[in-house]
Amino acid sequence: MSTPAEQVSGWLSAFDAALANRDSAAAVGMFTGNCYWRDLVSFTWNIKTVEGQAEIKAMLDARLADTAPSHWQLKGEASAAGGVTDGWFTFETGVSRGEGHIRLKGDKCWTLLTTMVELKGYEEKKGPTRAKGVEHGAFKERKSWLERKQQEEAELGYTKQPYCVIIGGGQGGIGLGARLKRLEVPTIIIERNERPGDSWRKRYKSLCLHDPVWYDHLPYLPFPDHWPIFSPKDKIGDWLEMYT
Repeated sequence: MSTPAEQVSGWLSAFDAALANRDSAAAVGMFTGNCYWRDLVSFTWNIKTVEGQAEIKAMLDARLADTAPSHWQLKGEASAAGGVTDGWFTFETGVSRGEGHIRLKGDKCWTLLTTMVELKGYEEKKGPTRAKGVEHGAFKERKSWLERKQQEEAELGYTKQPYCVIIGGGQGGIGLGARLKRLEVPTIIIERNERPGDSWRKRYKSLCLHDPVWYDHLPYLPFPDHWPIFSPKDKIGDWLEMYT
């Protein structure tokens, strides 16, 4: 009897082959009759859920040639419970790298999630590709980090226009702004309140986050391990201001 990892890996390998052959009929035949595919940008350049074999086939017929998906591989371990086998996986398209999640019933896919993680050629600079930060040696008119930061703030929106304007500087807008900055996309966030976090501070006294801390991390800077499970409004407001 095959292990959960072998089941998921086998399905991904067969699915990879069907997509490589541009055989949408064979690919759709690997899904259950009552199936769902949730795509976040990687195939559809949109946030879209397709339901049932007919909708999945229509999506593949429309997008498969342009998407050119490949390299579907299990990430980590798979598990099985209640007749469902699930696991995370990685894949690529012609222009991006992605991650996803799959649930199998028997040898067929019940639910499939595909998400774009990064565009090829526009990866975030991190780890070995991180910015050097300082140019050592003697350079005429060399600017410090603070001077470069001040110049960027003075130019953006005036002599240098943003590619993206985010309306609303709550936690969603702030997190998106951080992500775009890491991708070197010039971005301005417009917020009607005076300070980041005011959208939380100015609400009723007993307000707190209803989602536990594990679901509330912002990009790149997670909450410390002693952060309360449910964040009071003023505490999260101060965190957003510090983060910004």
